[in-house]
Amino acid sequence: MRRLLAKRMKFHLLGAFLLSMGCATLYKFGVAEPRKQAYAQFYKSYDPMKDFEAMKAAGVLECAAPK
Repeated sequence: MRRLLAKRMKFHLLGAFLLSMGCATLYKFGVAEPRKQAYAQFYKSYDPMKDFEAMKAAGVLECAAPK
């Protein structure tokens, strides 16, 4: 029973480290990268003036009166 805590602590620390690295990797490639790709795809064809005119026509903006 001597040094049982130290021995188990090494195992649990290694397991916790590997689990956290695995979760971080899964998040990066499962969530962050697809999100970056979606934003890049959206802004590739985004026209801010067209969006501004649509919001202006809908009366969403207070600074520009709708026609």
